[in-house]
Amino acid sequence: MDEDIAIINSNTRIEKIKNFFINNKKSLVLIVSFIIILFISYFAFAEYSERKKIEISDQYDLIVAEYSKEKINKETVKNTLIELVNKKDSTYSPLSLYFIIDNEIVTDQTIINGLFDTIIEEVTLDKEIKNLIIYKKALYNADNIDENRLLEILKPLINSESVWKTHSLYLMAEYFYSKNEKLKAKEFFNQIIILENVNQDLKIEAQKRLNRDLSE
Repeated sequence: MDEDIAIINSNTRIEKIKNFFINNKKSLVLIVSFIIILFISYFAFAEYSERKKIEISDQYDLIVAEYSKEKINKETVKNTLIELVNKKDSTYSPLSLYFIIDNEIVTDQTIINGLFDTIIEEVTLDKEIKNLIIYKKALYNADNIDENRLLEILKPLINSESVWKTHSLYLMAEYFYSKNEKLKAKEFFNQIIILENVNQDLKIEAQKRLNRDLSE
């Protein structure tokens, strides 16, 4: 008797499963098709991204290698490197901007700041890499802007726990010291001294500056 009931229950379950697949055949086909398309799209995009990365890498390597040649068209170099920055690649956009700055290929500060902003605001980067680029932007501008603008650039770092916070405070301290604003310089050097997670080399330099030049 119990065996008969078990057989009936088993057959009932099988029938329910069978009916479920029959009644939902279209939906199941759509779901499976969607999953397949999703996987295909994912791998296709990954392959496309990898090819694009290689293409950008080759373009960067070529233009850098060609730069030292006497007959190279400097305008072509400039335009190519700006184009590479605007491709918003996490590796080669920053490298292209650094190459532009280091070799003074573009001297217009407005253009350079625009390229910095493109990388900072529109490129997907590791947090500390982005913070480094913000610091480099401040460093690039430090000799040519007022304190409010410099503080505005560095504010995200000064108000954070970034590894670049100490560098930012030190840059502000040296900025004010160069302007002979010793009280403001001392304030920023002192902020470095009291930090817990601090770059030790910069802490030593800040202490030296305080003892040697700002002890009065």
